[in-house]
Amino acid sequence: MTWKPEIEELRKREKVARQMGGEERVAKHKSHGKLNVRERIESLLDSNSFHETGAIAGKAKYDEDGNLTEFTPANFILGTGRVNGRKVVVGADDFTIRGGAADGAIMGKQIYAERLAHDLQLPIIRLVDGTGGGGSVKYLDKEGHTYIPVNPAWDLVVANMERVPVVSACLGSVAGLGAARVAASHFSIMVENTSQLFVAGPPVVKFGMGQDLTKEELGGVQVHRSSGAIDNFARTEEEAFEQIRTFLSYLPSSVWQLPPIVESYDDPNRREEDLISIVPKNRRTPYKIRTILEAVFDKDSIFEMGKYYGGGTVTAFARLDGYPVGVLASDPYINGGGLTSESSEKLEKFVDLCQTFHLPIVNLVDQPGMVIGLSSEQKGTIRKGVRAISAVYQATVPMVEIILRRVFGVGGAGMSNGHSLNLRYAWPSGDWGSLPVEGGVHVAYRRELEASDNPEALINELMERMEAVRSPFRTAEAFGIEEIIDPRDTRPLLCDWIKNAYELIPQQLGPSSHGMRP
Repeated sequence: MTWKPEIEELRKREKVARQMGGEERVAKHKSHGKLNVRERIESLLDSNSFHETGAIAGKAKYDEDGNLTEFTPANFILGTGRVNGRKVVVGADDFTIRGGAADGAIMGKQIYAERLAHDLQLPIIRLVDGTGGGGSVKYLDKEGHTYIPVNPAWDLVVANMERVPVVSACLGSVAGLGAARVAASHFSIMVENTSQLFVAGPPVVKFGMGQDLTKEELGGVQVHRSSGAIDNFARTEEEAFEQIRTFLSYLPSSVWQLPPIVESYDDPNRREEDLISIVPKNRRTPYKIRTILEAVFDKDSIFEMGKYYGGGTVTAFARLDGYPVGVLASDPYINGGGLTSESSEKLEKFVDLCQTFHLPIVNLVDQPGMVIGLSSEQKGTIRKGVRAISAVYQATVPMVEIILRRVFGVGGAGMSNGHSLNLRYAWPSGDWGSLPVEGGVHVAYRRELEASDNPEALINELMERMEAVRSPFRTAEAFGIEEIIDPRDTRPLLCDWIKNAYELIPQQLGPSSHGMRP
């Protein structure tokens, strides 16, 4: 007498579950250029590392004798696996069964996935493809009553943002709670042409708002490149999974661990000759900030997030001699690198991300201040800029500031906490003050200019006088800047700093004093 019949029954049910929504529905799903849910998990994780939980959960029907006559697997697959050798939790929607909606029996499994990540302190990756919510109105007709909506596992969703890396991939037409699950992440990504994200889909929008839009018009990549709802974009699902693996490689598995350090083959003492001339002498001429990043950080180590939103501020992960760091920089080609409403939100979120996971921050500063004008005022830029500055001041992770050129106004002053150690170095191109001299002269000497018979000559005289005073060496004489460095020494200096920074991090491990929100 053995349990062999029960094991055979188990294997039979597992086989049915692996068929997902059936051959026809799976074929239709793949005809749109998408991987099926099990192919996605296999492509994302290290080979043969997936261990599934709840494989035979689903909807079953039995005959009068108790024999199974029909079985539809749940449309949410969960389990653990490994990414670059590190254990993670994966939860993935199966669109071939009820379009990923909750009436496909996903709720308990989805909650379990979040709990698994929370309690085992493991990163969680959500592969979202569907609504993930209550399903269609047909559900109400079937049950005979309506209900007050509850976002399943949302207490864990919020708590996980403070504990473990959370990644979400939007891999189809994702609406409602599914869209919220994507947004409630440290890193989110969409796939061009096959992914759309919206609060409600086109039929609901047409009925409620009178807007007749396709899925792409309402929530495609072209919409979300500038919306800030999604961090990054990929051309294929495989590329999206590669970005996910790269993102996780910079972060610890939880806030109780150190970020992973890798062996570096890039000389920490590398000095790039181009750095001495990359910032133009003409202060109004922009330069390519990403060229500077490549010269300073380990080769091929830069991973940028949110490139298309708030483009005047660059946020990225990189490495210094193998040590992960967060990177902030201004792109002078976009709004002069000034803080807009959008770039302030982006900066705030990224600093909070680094604070949550104890990544030291390198801030390459060329900050003319908050962007001015009517449009800026209408967007409440001052409030959002202050939130970004507050994030910098609240951060306790080691931070170093390299002043490349401008530091002006409230925005420039907020790039580092001037009331703490304020570890910073300036290039000889440094230029700072309450206002840029060019604009400030017109304000400060307005009456004199209005009364002058030759205002242009007076302006030239004033500017010539101010030019000598604005030299960074004058500031250094008063110890207003602690150190002016040769730009070519930036990488060696930072590679020396990062080792000391990582010696301080163990003192800060654990949850941050202020929890991170999406």
